Amino acid sequence: MTNQPRKAPFDVEQYARRVSGGPCFVCAFVAGEPDYHHHVVYENDDTVAFLARYPTLLGYCLVAPKRHLESWVHDMEPPEFLRFQGVVHRVARAIAATLPTERMYSMSLGSQQGNAHLHWHLAPLPPGIPYDRQQFHAVMAENGVLEVDDDSQEAVARDIRSRLHG
Repeated sequence: MTNQPRKAPFDVEQYARRVSGGPCFVCAFVAGEPDYHHHVVYENDDTVAFLARYPTLLGYCLVAPKRHLESWVHDMEPPEFLRFQGVVHRVARAIAATLPTERMYSMSLGSQQGNAHLHWHLAPLPPGIPYDRQQFHAVMAENGVLEVDDDSQEAVARDIRSRLHG
């Protein structure tokens, strides 16, 4: 199995209180609020991609438009959506070039009750994960989050960024 950091339990109730009672996490991050710091892997005028604060897989990234949108179906016209998905694809390829990846999971999650800002999840499943720990199990924080420190996350972000320039 690939060398992933150890997993730690995740307090889902505390997380739910933070996202339902706090500011929009993407808008707060884009505005530079220190409590919403993330490691950026890509940024342009319209889009930002960053490592997840509570990753379940090493290199787990979120990609979001900078302006507050809540629905890719209703809030984006097809040309804007296709540009956005071009960034999602480019970031996914950089992640896969950085970390051993058997399958790149990609999904849009969120809720009007918390994490309403549109964002795409990119989760690189490493080779060797048993089937019963793949797919939804691999991305659910309820199954634990990786114990990663700030320095190791910055190193992963730097490696992914290096594959986006060129």
